[in-house]
Amino acid sequence: MSLLEVHDARVFADELLEQVLRPPIAKAMDLGSPQGFDRASTLLAARLRRSAAPAEVDALREAVAVLDVDWGRTTAAQRRRLVAESLVAAGRSTALIPQRIQSRLGDAATAVINATRTHSRQVQELAIGAKFNALDHRVARHIVNAQGLFARDEYGRRLDVFGREARRVVASGLARGLGRVDIGGELEAAARVALIDRAPFYWEVVASAFVGQGRSFAQVSSYAEAGVQRYRIEAVLDERTTHICRFLHGKTFSVADALRKFEQVDRLEQPEAIKRLLPWVRERRDGDRLTLHGGGVRIADVTRSALGNRDDVGEFRSHLSDERLVDAGLGLPPFHALCRSASVSAQ
Repeated sequence: MSLLEVHDARVFADELLEQVLRPPIAKAMDLGSPQGFDRASTLLAARLRRSAAPAEVDALREAVAVLDVDWGRTTAAQRRRLVAESLVAAGRSTALIPQRIQSRLGDAATAVINATRTHSRQVQELAIGAKFNALDHRVARHIVNAQGLFARDEYGRRLDVFGREARRVVASGLARGLGRVDIGGELEAAARVALIDRAPFYWEVVASAFVGQGRSFAQVSSYAEAGVQRYRIEAVLDERTTHICRFLHGKTFSVADALRKFEQVDRLEQPEAIKRLLPWVRERRDGDRLTLHGGGVRIADVTRSALGNRDDVGEFRSHLSDERLVDAGLGLPPFHALCRSASVSAQ
């Protein structure tokens, strides 16, 4: 089976998944339970992957077509030029992906915010209207535009990775005395890894982050509309819960601070700038101690891990006050990839 056939099989599997989860995405958005959140993220990931797949395949084909030459007859300068031309050719296809996924995300954003407002009214019993307010509309635009920026950045990195790997493959192939067909096969494999398979669960992460951030900002919008001044982080305390979500579970934050954070983020147009304001938390080892880091600062030490257990947050030594946590960008989920934490009114 060829590499493209493998890719086509994955797309076909996504089509089957969407048939199984056939209801419109608005009806699939039950964000009040972990199962509903996971289901909505899975459905959205399948749709995003299908939207990107044709452009990914085109990029692979275009790159390989440029590199289908008799490398033994090329000079070093010609080899550098051919690799550069292959990246330009592939880039014309990947440049279409942000726009394609944004068209999918528009309806999803509306569904996320609508589901969040419904949950806020019916479960949290907040006194808010059924219709979107002005902030809700801004939240929808922001989360769609931000994911387009992140996708553009991601595929730019993938092209850079492929460029480096293509140069290595050609040099190695010539050194081993390989011919055009063998080097071409290795280049096709490298292109597939870099342009399609570099991050196997990339769209799952994108979908989960999109749903999680949309829900968080929409919750803040509902709190502000209802006059709520503080909210509480609520983690899903099961075997999958991370250390950072256990650490933040139960902490309360100011709605006004969250609104200011959204105002800051909404003005940004560079993915790296957004990541600095809303960082994901990383775990590190400091000798025998596990530590949590985010926003360029040390957040906490894990003094007793509850990882793998239900209904147990564990024990931590915090290095930041709750106010400093907000400054570090840790006042709202998601706090990491595939984060399921949410917030509830603290009043």
